[in-house]
Amino acid sequence: MQSVFKFHIALATLSQVDKGRLSLDQKIKIGKKDLLPGIYSPLRDKYPNGATLPMEEIIRYTVSQSDNVGCDALLRLLGGPQAVEKYLIRNGFKDISIKFNEEVMQNNWDLQFQNWTTPKAATNVLEDYYHNKKKLLSPSSYDFVWKAMRETEPGKNRLKGQLPEGTVVAHRPGSSGKNRTTGISAAVNDIGIVFLPNGEYFFISVFVTDSKEDLDTNERIIADISKAAWDYFNTQSN
Repeated sequence: MQSVFKFHIALATLSQVDKGRLSLDQKIKIGKKDLLPGIYSPLRDKYPNGATLPMEEIIRYTVSQSDNVGCDALLRLLGGPQAVEKYLIRNGFKDISIKFNEEVMQNNWDLQFQNWTTPKAATNVLEDYYHNKKKLLSPSSYDFVWKAMRETEPGKNRLKGQLPEGTVVAHRPGSSGKNRTTGISAAVNDIGIVFLPNGEYFFISVFVTDSKEDLDTNERIIADISKAAWDYFNTQSN
């Protein structure tokens, strides 16, 4: 699953906002002890001594920039990773396990596999929250999370990699990195919504697992699949 779960964390957080238990403008303190070295964090780079930030900014860092410090701050606020899992299960989603935060995952190769989902399950979450027929999010939370997904910066060579310039893709990639002993990448992922020129769209989730290829090759696999889907749906709509 890797950083794909940051989308799910944002959904759980916004559901608490909608219930009035949290607020986007409430201030969250991130101390220097929380700025873990060795993990990806634009937030840490900007605030090397820590900061007190509105939760809205932390969610944006987490979703749009895949910030690991922000991710773990949200998980602490929610009561831990399993609070996100329980939230999704309560809403009828299956084949999703969220047990550990980024700090734990990145310090123990084996434990990362306990955070998992399937491409089908990931796509189900995308579909239900985008269509929002069950009113899982308020209109304001809905607009907020999908704007953050459209503004995602990492993973430009994955779902978007071979699509025409300017194509809008609301997505959330995830990566395990490569095992130093085996040379295997446990996961190179991307899930999202690809918007077609005619205003229609399709949902897509691609997980490349246990790969011995380099990152460029793994990302190209995702891009190839996304381009094939793009070509197919464009043909169908003509």
